[in-house]
Amino acid sequence: MVSCSPVSLSQLEYFVAVAEEGNVGRAAARLHLSQPPLSRQMRSLEDELGVKLFERTPRGVRLLPPGATLLPRARAILADVAAAARAAHRAGAEPPDDDPDERDHGRA
Repeated sequence: MVSCSPVSLSQLEYFVAVAEEGNVGRAAARLHLSQPPLSRQMRSLEDELGVKLFERTPRGVRLLPPGATLLPRARAILADVAAAARAAHRAGAEPPDDDPDERDHGRA
């Protein structure tokens, strides 16, 4: 089993933005971050995973095979977390089905 450091949701969000933009500067602008911290986060993610995700070019970045493999999984993880948060929010906004006060209304 491969052991790696925990990857944060922020790192996955940043990775997806860099992969989609193909450029760290544009991704930083999209994320409302400055470029150096975003670059550090991408290097940290690569270090944690033990693979290079991007090829750095003079014009930006290009996904390497490990990055191309990670991208759809990162998108799915982020979508799942967002869906779970929405479901939890909805569950907290709805009255429970077995509320005894709800059952007793209308009885004299």
